[in-house]
Amino acid sequence: MRIQLSDHFTYKRLLRFTIPSIIMMICTSVYSIVDGLFVSNYVGTTPFAALNLMMPLLMGISTVGFMIGTGGSALVAIKLGEGEREKANAYFSMLIYILIGVGLAVAVTAFLLMRPIAYAIGATDAMIEYCVLYGRILCVSLTGFMLQIAFQSFFIVAEKPELSLKMSLISGITNVILDYLFIVVFGWGLAGAGAATAAGEIIGGLGPILYFSRENNSLLRLGKPCFDGRVLLKTCTNGSSELMTNISSSIVNILYNYQLMRLAGEDGVAAYGVIMYVTFIFAAVNIGYSIGSAPVVSYNYGAGNQKELKNIFRKSVVAIGSAGITMTILAELLSYPMTRVFVGYDPDLFAMTCRGFRLYALSFLLSGTNIWGSGFFTALGDGGVSALISFLRTLLFQVSMVLLLPVFLKLDGVWLAIVAAESLALFVTAVFLTRKRKKYHYA
Repeated sequence: MRIQLSDHFTYKRLLRFTIPSIIMMICTSVYSIVDGLFVSNYVGTTPFAALNLMMPLLMGISTVGFMIGTGGSALVAIKLGEGEREKANAYFSMLIYILIGVGLAVAVTAFLLMRPIAYAIGATDAMIEYCVLYGRILCVSLTGFMLQIAFQSFFIVAEKPELSLKMSLISGITNVILDYLFIVVFGWGLAGAGAATAAGEIIGGLGPILYFSRENNSLLRLGKPCFDGRVLLKTCTNGSSELMTNISSSIVNILYNYQLMRLAGEDGVAAYGVIMYVTFIFAAVNIGYSIGSAPVVSYNYGAGNQKELKNIFRKSVVAIGSAGITMTILAELLSYPMTRVFVGYDPDLFAMTCRGFRLYALSFLLSGTNIWGSGFFTALGDGGVSALISFLRTLLFQVSMVLLLPVFLKLDGVWLAIVAAESLALFVTAVFLTRKRKKYHYA
């Protein structure tokens, strides 16, 4: 049975509606995880370190897709809630066309400047050619990846979260199969990993274009755009928290890599890469829930349905809190087998990675509330508060902690920096959720 944004959401219905988004985010994480798994085991430590060095940069470049997707989908859902479907589709079309143009421009620029960029973020002479090779290959599919990210949110607004899941599964499975063929069978090394990821991203971006361009039974369709500078500005402002989150994450990851190169060399960067791969899976649950529930919040806010808004808020707090406890326990129990899959061939690297992950995983208890809290304010159209939470959480607090804690705790300080940062961010999120409850009537 199709679930509509206007429905009353029980726990079961909310879970059914958000599960596709959660699985979708896990599938999106497959790109870097599968590349890292094959490169680590079949190509070598230096190419693996190069991949880990470049991935934060490439994810940071792709953040425009997150900004347009989350910021724009909230505005489109609010318009649907207000009963203005034609205007919602005009806004949707405008944002997608603009994203295509921006994506192509950014991809060409990054391709041309890849070598100096790689040196600037810390590539050594031994790593530079691998960094440039992998980075330039992924520039080919960068626009497709931006579109895939943006369509994840718009599919949910269109009441078609299952199609988003299918597209993510198709692109993810494509990446896995081609990684095996290109790296293991054909022996193309790091270039094979890049080509496999690029193929999956192109499929993930073009598939939704084909769907929304044709007659369909969803709430959205690509058609004649209505350019509105105010809507574009509101989209960018409203989605600035997601832009800030991803750019900040890229900057922080680069800083982590710098600290680890200083304290533990290439092995430290490799260990952090593995921790990030495993963390992607756990973080995907929180991000997926936030993306999946946001259009419901936006729709009911636009419709003035305060009763349902309160219902979604209460259930989300319980769901996110329960998920945080569960994931922290699972991470601690599964740290050994999960890290062994990536670096079991090197005892010293494995021991460093396993300890680092167990310390890092303590942040799962706190991060879900912060991720959801920021997304909740984006869904309400309050991009300023959302961006501030993201800025403090992903940039200011993490940069401060990753610079400060290693002075006292050495390598353990790097792993615990995220825990300290999430603790500070949780306080900020709680303050805003308390202070804004009367304005938006969600509690």
